[in-house]
Amino acid sequence: MPRTADLTRTTRETSIRVAVDLDGRGTATVATGIGFFDHMLDALARHALLDLVVEGAGDLHVDGHHTVEDAGIVLGQAIAQALGDRAGISRYGDAFVPLDDALVRAVVDVSGRGYLAYGIEIPKWQMLGDYDVFLTPEFFRALAVNAGLTVHLDLMRGDNPHHIVEAAFKAFARALRAAIAPDPRVTGVPSTKGVL
Repeated sequence: MPRTADLTRTTRETSIRVAVDLDGRGTATVATGIGFFDHMLDALARHALLDLVVEGAGDLHVDGHHTVEDAGIVLGQAIAQALGDRAGISRYGDAFVPLDDALVRAVVDVSGRGYLAYGIEIPKWQMLGDYDVFLTPEFFRALAVNAGLTVHLDLMRGDNPHHIVEAAFKAFARALRAAIAPDPRVTGVPSTKGVL
């Protein structure tokens, strides 16, 4: 059965469409109006090996907050829908990803309980193009809560904000890829409760 979803969320601040195929090849078509964020979503798709479409229009004349957070909400909802009852998945995944000076650890549990532990402190505020580095936890929190994922992201070391944010997206992607991967030895839902 295909693990796909196609969802749209429209508010007075944004209109976001996300289509996802969890068993894709890592291709992405992304247009949110925030260049660096588009680059990060493309990296997420590529390293998670999921096919991703994100079409976003938001109140960027205000700032990027609503667009980034709402993209996280819809992506999280799409992942949750595509996972279905979560039967047969590995459930847990982790990854360490370096990018020059930066090293980020990500751990993901497809738990059904949305939670983000965010241990990444950017040493200096910076805009990366038109992307505010402090929107990064907003995106991951929205995604984790709406997908029902427990996510831990920790900066092990790093100084360059660009490298830190990019390593975080890539580490999350690799951990997600491992967690949602089918495991042929798993029968049913991987939980003693019988439900995730």
